[in-house]
Amino acid sequence: MEINYFASPIGCIEFRIEQQEITSVRIVTEEKETHPISETALLFVTQMREYFDGKRRDFDLPIRARGTVFQEVVWDALLRIPYGESISYQQLAKNINLEKASRAVGNANGKNPICILIPCHRVVRANGEIGGYAYGAEVKKFLLDLEKQNVSYRNVSK
Repeated sequence: MEINYFASPIGCIEFRIEQQEITSVRIVTEEKETHPISETALLFVTQMREYFDGKRRDFDLPIRARGTVFQEVVWDALLRIPYGESISYQQLAKNINLEKASRAVGNANGKNPICILIPCHRVVRANGEIGGYAYGAEVKKFLLDLEKQNVSYRNVSK
């Protein structure tokens, strides 16, 4: 296993790589610095810089999130939430045909081992409030604002 760190605007991001796949991305409190040497680590750092600079909307990285079958279904659904948009926990549950399981979906969302790349930050409460986030509401708001400011809307004539 390879462990690296990336200094970002939201804090130090630790990312783990196993067999050339990213298996964990999390924000840590201790500031560490590494000099990534694997191709996957270099790609991660490059794409994260582009993301935080507002130049990248989609990641093209090998990821492998390990969890229960249910968690993996939820995490896969998170990958389909477009950049710059957010949905409710209830809508996420509906998207996986488990409309009455929004609480279980919320729990699976909270156990996402690959933050940002699997965009759990794009899920908010049904009333529009930001809701919880493993790394705090301020970090979640920062990520949502970052994405929204880098979305261009086309004028659609009727």
